[in-house]
Amino acid sequence: MDQEGIKIKIIEEISKTEKAILDYKELTKPIAPDVSIGRVSRMDAINNKSVTEASLRQAEIKLGNLKRVLEKFGTQDFGVCLKCKQPIPIGRILIRPQSLLCVNCAS
Repeated sequence: MDQEGIKIKIIEEISKTEKAILDYKELTKPIAPDVSIGRVSRMDAINNKSVTEASLRQAEIKLGNLKRVLEKFGTQDFGVCLKCKQPIPIGRILIRPQSLLCVNCAS
């Protein structure tokens, strides 16, 4: 894949992640106490909200990393591991464009 294709992939991933963040924010809104959903259903909703909040935090981290990667695009730092300074394999960049570390340093 050429450089422009990689850039498009990163931009598409940013767009998908921003949409996911909006969806997660909608799902994490508080449930009004006057909404009649039953005690068990309310506990279920609270539990689901916690899971969704965790997903929201992960999506926000991913978005930040994607934006960092896009800023580096076209520079000599693009595709270079932050830790060991070795090139990140193109396959990893295509699968996880938000990757800032190579596989070895990420483990």
